[in-house]
Amino acid sequence: MNLIEANKLALDAIWANKLRSFLTLLGIIFGVATVIIVVSLIEGFNKYIDEKIADIGTNAFRIQRFSIDDFASVKSYENALKHNKRVEMSDLEALRERGGVINRVGAKVYTQSEVKYNGTSLYEVAVTGVTSNLIDIDRVDVGQGRYFSQSEEDHNRFVCFIGSDVATKLFPTSSALEQTIKVDGRPFRVIGIAKSLGSVFGQSRDKFVSIPLTTFLNIHGSRRSLLISVTSTSEATYQTAIDEARIVMRTRRKLSPGEKDNFGVLTPSAVNNLREKIFGTIQVAAVGVTSIALVVGGIVIMNIMLVSVTERTREIGIRKSLGARRRDIMEQFLAESTILALFGGSLGVLIAYLLSVLVSVVTPIPTSLPFFAIFMALTVSGGIGIISGAYPAWRAAKLDPIVALRSE
Repeated sequence: MNLIEANKLALDAIWANKLRSFLTLLGIIFGVATVIIVVSLIEGFNKYIDEKIADIGTNAFRIQRFSIDDFASVKSYENALKHNKRVEMSDLEALRERGGVINRVGAKVYTQSEVKYNGTSLYEVAVTGVTSNLIDIDRVDVGQGRYFSQSEEDHNRFVCFIGSDVATKLFPTSSALEQTIKVDGRPFRVIGIAKSLGSVFGQSRDKFVSIPLTTFLNIHGSRRSLLISVTSTSEATYQTAIDEARIVMRTRRKLSPGEKDNFGVLTPSAVNNLREKIFGTIQVAAVGVTSIALVVGGIVIMNIMLVSVTERTREIGIRKSLGARRRDIMEQFLAESTILALFGGSLGVLIAYLLSVLVSVVTPIPTSLPFFAIFMALTVSGGIGIISGAYPAWRAAKLDPIVALRSE
């Protein structure tokens, strides 16, 4: 008996018992759907972090007051709060003077403020003091107007570059360019509007106002820690630039060779390593727990196939008396269990895909369903079908035809 004939007989047997076949597949369906949903959520988070959080610019890294490890526990954070000095303007100038493989050096600092225009107010707007060259490091795209110049930074001008949300909400029917808005009660002239950046987990990235760093520090005081962005001259000199920046910071802080850095160096790889630690553990645990449903589904398939062998004992006897070999009987029952499991896996993948699309549409939670996950789900489903059907198929194949024909 060839494979096509075995599959045809298997499909006929499954179709003859549609309800029983469907109930048999529930374990596989829910197991595969759950595993795929977990994987799609984690992959969505990973992709989102790569695109919108870990991407801090080409050949770029950041010098900041705290490192990622400082947030590992409350105790480590409290310790860092005591020992880590603020990153100041003098650090920015020292890094700029270093030169060598260090290319651009810019800085920014954040606060939240109220922004007004003609009686319309926006609250909790991210107000950022930035250097004029940060647009080249952070790769901000100008939608309208321009970014502020080095001269405007040097002379503490009251000019601002705003996000698209701020422009839309304060100026719904007119252009924001060259208009004067108030940031914490102080007038700033709008000289540029950024292209939309989208959102992160439902939080808009376009609700911001950028002003020159010197203007920001004059208003809010210089006792604030800066985030310094640094780029290397090329991809090949990236690690060397990190090492040189670390030397500058350690020298300024008079740290001995054995002392730990009392500042942080943030790189895309550091963000990704943290992500892998968090989501890697979650993924292994979640997939492990949800895989129990697949094991239960496999056991159910085996039991149903054993019942099927018992019900079709006389059929097996007739087929053997007409010349069917043990191999033919095994192929028939293995094909049936495998097709059952693959059908259940396919339904599980379809359900998971529809749910992941629904989640991404109605919530800010990102999802991504990689082809590899679908392939693995179907492969595992087929494997479960083969394993679950192996023993029933063996029992069917070894039946004595004479005894089987006597069966009622």
